Amino acid sequence: MRYKCIIEYDGTNYYGYQRQPERVSIQEVFENALKIICKEDVKSFASGRTDAHVHAKGQVLHFDSDINMKPESWKKALNSLLPEDIHIKSIEGISDDFHARFSVKSKEYRYFINIGDYDVFFNNYTAYFKDLDIDKMKEAIKYFIGTHDFTTFSRFVEKKDTTRTITDAYIIEHGRFLEITFIGDGFLKYMVRIMVGTLIDIGLHKKKPEDINHLFEAKNRRLTGRTASPNGLYLWKVNY
Repeated sequence: MRYKCIIEYDGTNYYGYQRQPERVSIQEVFENALKIICKEDVKSFASGRTDAHVHAKGQVLHFDSDINMKPESWKKALNSLLPEDIHIKSIEGISDDFHARFSVKSKEYRYFINIGDYDVFFNNYTAYFKDLDIDKMKEAIKYFIGTHDFTTFSRFVEKKDTTRTITDAYIIEHGRFLEITFIGDGFLKYMVRIMVGTLIDIGLHKKKPEDINHLFEAKNRRLTGRTASPNGLYLWKVNY
């Protein structure tokens, strides 16, 4: 039987979703819980990686098991074994042709910036910047919408195909917080954080909104400047 899980996690203490040697990952912790229940190693597959210290409200994964247990029982059993910073929001049986990664149609990422007074208790969950020109940032983010070659907005070219489509991108102010949303068919490594870093530079008047088109054309990561810190980034939702 194949099971689809929606999982949320605080990424502060983890080096990303995917397993890696000698560093604690979300996948490792989740599969350790599965092993206790199933009495054997069980491989899980996620919608994609999240970087070290990045959070998730709606990461999706799947796993296969022959154990005859109701979804609610799976959810209760897994959550009883997982630490408090990882939580299964829902679990359901699903057809075998579903794949958490390859069935994805789009993903939604959100980035949060504290633009009010500095608060140590928000430090792990937002970035902090003062005196940003938010109107310029709102103007600039529209340049990302559409189909583009995002070579400039990736840490390194990990795939030959660097073309992605951003279907929507916008900025909302919530009091002391700035919420930046990107929805697209896929994202390269560090792509969201580099786009946010570029928007921050625009908000600080280090770049202009129209510079984004020139950055697309240049295909040169060195021209974009900062990569926004991971603590403000959330994988918000995965659509199938």
